[in-house]
Amino acid sequence: MRRCLFYVLIICLFSFKGLAQEPEKIGESNETENDSIKKIELVKSLGNGYLPSRYFDLDLRYLVKFNQYEGLRTGLGGITNNTFSEKYIIQGYVVYGFKDHRFKYSVGAGFRISEQTNTWLHASYTDDLQETGSSRYLTDKRFFQLFEPRLFNIDLFHKHITKALTLEHRISEKVLTESQLSISKIDPTYDYSFVVDNQMFSTYDLSMLKVSVQWNPFTAIENEMETTGYPHFTFQYTKSFEDVIKGQFNFSKFDFRTVYKLRHVNKSSTDFVLSAGIANGKTPLTHLYHSYPNNVNKETIMQRFSIAGINSFETMYFNEFFSDRFAIFQIKHRLKPFDISERFKPELVLISRYALGNMSDINRHQGISFNTLENGYTESGFELNKLLFGFGLSFAYRYGAYHLPRFEDNFAFKFTFNINL
Repeated sequence: MRRCLFYVLIICLFSFKGLAQEPEKIGESNETENDSIKKIELVKSLGNGYLPSRYFDLDLRYLVKFNQYEGLRTGLGGITNNTFSEKYIIQGYVVYGFKDHRFKYSVGAGFRISEQTNTWLHASYTDDLQETGSSRYLTDKRFFQLFEPRLFNIDLFHKHITKALTLEHRISEKVLTESQLSISKIDPTYDYSFVVDNQMFSTYDLSMLKVSVQWNPFTAIENEMETTGYPHFTFQYTKSFEDVIKGQFNFSKFDFRTVYKLRHVNKSSTDFVLSAGIANGKTPLTHLYHSYPNNVNKETIMQRFSIAGINSFETMYFNEFFSDRFAIFQIKHRLKPFDISERFKPELVLISRYALGNMSDINRHQGISFNTLENGYTESGFELNKLLFGFGLSFAYRYGAYHLPRFEDNFAFKFTFNINL
């Protein structure tokens, strides 16, 4: 595996030679125009999480990460670009966790079936970790953040070895679909057993079908530029098959999310996010829902001081709640930036979040204790962003049915990070 990582590094170094090459100068005005186009394309690529080169784009998601299980996680990844081929894609990554002393990797390839509908067929093999209780939409795979705030504090992961066949298809400029057939071997990294028909499973195989639909009804493409209006809607259906290619459990899931942004004339804005999911059948904890917690279980407020997430519950402790059906509503109201000086324009954001959920057959899940959300979880707070170099502060308070006996345990005080490329 070290040899594989070395080869990836060599490929990247040779690929980046193309980034430094400049076209032959034709004239001063053409050179200026070309430089401007290059800068725009570079910023766009960086915003999507890629550092482009001639044939190969480095994927910035894999350079440096940190979590409680792996510690420092670092590696290289990337994907071939249109200069390499407009019909074929090769992609992959190799990363190493310095705390668990383990390499993780993924390799894949794809080819375009139809240019008109942007239809692609991909095959991949992945040996990596996934957060237990996380629900990922296939159509979200290109979402990029400079760093992922919640990731710093996550400690509940499961290993998975997954072979997948994925079909991407754009029905229209407003509707994107992605379907996936996969076979996975699941191995939780923590003490957990799933009880089904008086049998206990500490590892298991899953054969699954996923169908994801991203619908942006107010998207428009004008002069080759895409403009996106709100709301956005995302749907995903998951079906796990028992006794199909070694699959051991039969269950289904349906997930839904809608996002709406309201812009006000005074340069303030209001964001609404509604997420929901339901799982039916024999569903292990690894594939249920955790409600996006982001608070570490430590004694004092300052010991819990960390990084605030984007859409996470800052006062909800990790591994405190799990659900097989849930709904989350969040509202953020961003006030007009304070125009203190040309370079100092902090932003105040008012936030309120609510979660509701429950779980059937809770006794199936052995080795781990948790609560459910049938009484409704509420927190509110604010962020003061962009105080210094993109950093700010956040404050949140937990109240309602799940208010804790110790007053200080209901508070979360953290810093935020916001930067725009």
